[in-house]
Amino acid sequence: MKTFTLPGTDIVAPNVILGLMRIQEKSDDEVRELVRTARDAGIDFLDHADIYGSELHGCERRFGEALQLTPAQRDAITIQTKTGIVGDGPYFDFSYEHIVESVEGSLAALRTDHIDILLLHRPDALVEPEEVARAFDELEAAGKVRAFGVSNHTPRQIDLLQKYVRQPIVVNQLQLSLTHAPIIAQGVAANMSAQEQSVTRDGGGIVDYCRLNDITIQAWSPFQAGFFTGVFLGSPEYPELNAVIDRLSAHYGVPPIAIATAWILRHPARMQVVLGTTTPERVAGAAQGSDVSLTRAEWYELFRAAGHIVP
Repeated sequence: MKTFTLPGTDIVAPNVILGLMRIQEKSDDEVRELVRTARDAGIDFLDHADIYGSELHGCERRFGEALQLTPAQRDAITIQTKTGIVGDGPYFDFSYEHIVESVEGSLAALRTDHIDILLLHRPDALVEPEEVARAFDELEAAGKVRAFGVSNHTPRQIDLLQKYVRQPIVVNQLQLSLTHAPIIAQGVAANMSAQEQSVTRDGGGIVDYCRLNDITIQAWSPFQAGFFTGVFLGSPEYPELNAVIDRLSAHYGVPPIAIATAWILRHPARMQVVLGTTTPERVAGAAQGSDVSLTRAEWYELFRAAGHIVP
């Protein structure tokens, strides 16, 4: 498993992350096996959110109950969680009160005294960045949060936060997969008239913006065909893509899921892939993609087979 020091922090992070949004109904043994499989593969970075689960802090609580980490075990892993989405309304809330209350709930549910990275989940159109800054300062000063980031944010939304927030924004978690890749595909087809792929939808090149500002992109739903529309791996709707994946899978001696992982990790932005599966075998298989270095030709072949334009 390849690792790097997350810019803006002293956290040594793997380039594959275990997401835990689907563990609410898992038994203690199942949760422990999932985490153990990830750790054995070199994944010591775990992603949560306060809204994951059938109740607020549900998956965080399930994790805390199942693992019951000792101080030494806690220090050996990186725990990231998110706040800002309010399921039953008002939908999004980046107020000082909500951020602080959410973090307190996450700490209790996870049974830890600190969160390594806190992300603001989806953008709040009513954000008052001074409120965010006050919350971040208080949480950092109390030792409750070590570093801060965002999810699904555009360059200008990040700039607005950074005008007021002292701490660096170190992460932006964005949806990215071979077949759902507008944040990459747009740049390839820039300036092409009447092409849907050439339309800018992220406020001006979020991938390049993150590279320029030392913000690590974390790719969520890395195997989804679209926005929660099912996986493309093995799907009859993507015969050409899966034929290429299967060929490269055989060439590198890894499962197909590792090739899908490797495609994201080949990008020089030094991204992290967030795994959402609760199947230990798939976690182990995807983790193998960390050590697969696709050639430029292979990367572009996969990109074209996924349906993207290469001028």
